[in-house]
Amino acid sequence: MRTFLLTFLGGLAALIVFFVLIPLVLIMSFLPSGDPPRAHNAVLELDLRNASPDQPASDPISAAFSDTSFVEVLLRLNAAANDPDVKGVFVRAAEMDMGSSRAEELRAAFLRLRAKDKFVIAHTQGFLASGPSAYRAISAANEIWMQPGTSFETPGIRFETMFLGGALEKLKVDPEIEAFYEFKNAPDVYKRQSYSEPHARAMTELAESVWRHSIADIAVDRKMDPAALRALLEASPYQAPRAVELKLVDKLGYPEEAAAEARKLANGDLIEIAHYSPRPHRGKAVIAVVGGEGDIVTGRGGPPSITSIGTPMFASDRVAAELDAIAQDKSINAVVFRVDSGGGSATASDQIWSAVKRVQSSGKKVVVSMGSMAASGGYYVAASADSIVANRSTITGSIGVFGGKIAIGDALRNFGVNPASVGVGGPYAGAYSAEKFTAVQRTKLLESLQATYDRFTGIVAEGRNLPLQKVQEIARGRIWSGEDALANGLINKTGDLMVAIDEARQLAGFKEADGVDVRIQVQNVTPFQVLTSIMTQAKVGGSADSQLATALAATLGQERTQALLSQLAQMGEPPSARAWLPPVIEH
Repeated sequence: MRTFLLTFLGGLAALIVFFVLIPLVLIMSFLPSGDPPRAHNAVLELDLRNASPDQPASDPISAAFSDTSFVEVLLRLNAAANDPDVKGVFVRAAEMDMGSSRAEELRAAFLRLRAKDKFVIAHTQGFLASGPSAYRAISAANEIWMQPGTSFETPGIRFETMFLGGALEKLKVDPEIEAFYEFKNAPDVYKRQSYSEPHARAMTELAESVWRHSIADIAVDRKMDPAALRALLEASPYQAPRAVELKLVDKLGYPEEAAAEARKLANGDLIEIAHYSPRPHRGKAVIAVVGGEGDIVTGRGGPPSITSIGTPMFASDRVAAELDAIAQDKSINAVVFRVDSGGGSATASDQIWSAVKRVQSSGKKVVVSMGSMAASGGYYVAASADSIVANRSTITGSIGVFGGKIAIGDALRNFGVNPASVGVGGPYAGAYSAEKFTAVQRTKLLESLQATYDRFTGIVAEGRNLPLQKVQEIARGRIWSGEDALANGLINKTGDLMVAIDEARQLAGFKEADGVDVRIQVQNVTPFQVLTSIMTQAKVGGSADSQLATALAATLGQERTQALLSQLAQMGEPPSARAWLPPVIEH
């Protein structure tokens, strides 16, 4: 018996070491260990080549493994502008598109740094058949270095949508989806093989708007005539030496040489922006920054499986709870609600909209800061804000709804599976079976969608103080750039996150001299929390999901794969009114 017990305990100890202690040590190695020491004459290093989430992760697992969020980067760059220990910024430019809205916010941050006599040196290893965003993000730098042997390719801008209509037709799958109205293009990705005329018109005008103000920004930064710059860009690609001759970039050199130049200018060292700890600032105006990104869903969010770690989720219960906590916090004077979402569930969007109204009822002003996209449900949650601030390149609007189902009855029969059913009740019973809608079921679906659309447009009319008729004219599911949304009265002003924070300060009744204390919730997780979350949320089948995503990415590319998986996920959502915009891929 003694031998058996010793053997059993030894095996148990080995299991604990293998499955608990070793993972715990590995997780701890990834977690930060307190605030890093401050450095003098520092140069912040910012790498734009890897995608990052817009906002800090809201769950322990994603927080442990996510990069520094874009919002945190913007706040740290803004703090660095007033930090005497920071002399400048060294930027590793993106080689492909990073999104025009992000480029616009980064450009604004770099201009603020330069206005405070901080230098910005950027290095690119070429721009590869991309739109203007990668170049626009760094065009305000004091110097742009380009690696020899690379290519400057910024010939225009295109938006791409993944259409599934042809594939579903071959599978004999019927998209039984209705939309309000002709510009609401989400159903088109399941029904059609290309753009409808209204869809194509809206996307073309969006591209023209973004291309126009991208060129205007770059022309100012590079001190060039906009028309001449446009001709140069549209005639690209150019090899690196020619790009210098045309004054599109300033110097030829390798990343190490550009970094050395930055260190020399500062007489200091490089510090990754993730490791930069700004000086504490205590202004009189306390502004909370809260928000959400990704698809808007009901519930508390969090990764449903290991393979979805790091995928942002705009979860209505979680966001509403955070807003309610802010409403009750007497130390907070105003709120900046950051929205980066193409929408999702109309029910979840309505819940978040209601929470925003409760914050306002507490006496606090709410200012929305729109990120890359705040459309459909993303606009719904923003509509009642005291002020809406969007970048000129933000994709917004898409005021409309759709709903229905994917009828798979005929597809199953093609494989010998017959989804027969029996039941009792009214004519709407079984509406969301595998079969196509009956005429009565379709009529009732349209009535339900009409009610949701009327509520959506009514909320917009009230929140934006616009006549309902005008909202219905500019809505119809159409998307707008931030620039065009301003002209239509859908937003109050164009600008970045810092403009929204300043707007919140003013609405709260504080002067510029009062200063601002920005509060943003960042998950500080322990290794134990990470480990228990992984053990709780791991699911069988995640490996297959991961393999599917990897296989698709090898063929379609990462961005197209993410867009496709997002669309497939929407197909699998429970039937309800949807306020969602399909992913737009920018090139």
